[in-house]
Amino acid sequence: MEKFIELHSRAVPLPIEDVDTDQIIPARFLKATTRAGFGENLFRDWRYKKDGSIEDQFVLNNPIYKGEILIAGHNFGCGSSREHATWAIADYGFKVVVSSFFADIFKANALNVGLLPVQISSDQLAIVFEKVSENEETTFIVDLKNQTLHIEGTSHTFPFEISKYKKECLLKGHDDIDYLMSIKEDIKNYEQKIPAFL
Repeated sequence: MEKFIELHSRAVPLPIEDVDTDQIIPARFLKATTRAGFGENLFRDWRYKKDGSIEDQFVLNNPIYKGEILIAGHNFGCGSSREHATWAIADYGFKVVVSSFFADIFKANALNVGLLPVQISSDQLAIVFEKVSENEETTFIVDLKNQTLHIEGTSHTFPFEISKYKKECLLKGHDDIDYLMSIKEDIKNYEQKIPAFL
């Protein structure tokens, strides 16, 4: 995985609550087993009309909004546990999703693919949406080392939580296997101290 240390980016606002994984990536697109290509169908039924034409009113089709940060409403990623939802978000080009609440399985799946879920309070999320609404060029700084989301040009800095293990993995660009390989000597040394079970 790519290392994640600090991200400076504009954001794409999606002020919709209870967005479930079927809305993120519809079930009919879950035929592939690799992560590549899912971004093409991210929010497919919202981005396109039934006749296949582009839905101009949907935010991802609005050229004024750009960036690697998706600002989402409360309870993002609910519904089924499909990891393809996080694959689609990451493949589209987002590196961070900000919300006031994430479904637990979605959050775990996101961290497993290097997509950082930043959970802040409802009041803080309202401020974030307000700043993007006032100026679509608003830049955010996501600082993983210090676990903060800062709105550039303002005094607003919001802390967020992340497990110590997943934080270390993201900072080093490790998935779970990479992490285990990085400590294989420690594992060998530990095993040598334990009597073998016969």
